[in-house]
Amino acid sequence: MTKKVEEKDVKKEKKVKRTNKKEKKEKKTPKESFFAGVKTELSKVKWPTKKDVLKYTIATLVFIIFLVLFFVLISLIMSGIKGVFN
Repeated sequence: MTKKVEEKDVKKEKKVKRTNKKEKKEKKTPKESFFAGVKTELSKVKWPTKKDVLKYTIATLVFIIFLVLFFVLISLIMSGIKGVFN
């Protein structure tokens, strides 16, 4: 008797899972609502001002120039050390 009850419960659970899958498929949102959501999220972004962008660009360029000079200097030093021992 308990086996029958358990089998019925298992069948009910499978049925519920099947209906949940169908409901999930039916709840797909159209593309229009997706793009509306994207627009809403982009409106929440705090965009940098032109002054900030210019400041960050200059800082980045200065840092790149510094790194280039650093590695060129290290390369020259290593070449000089190698030349001394050859």
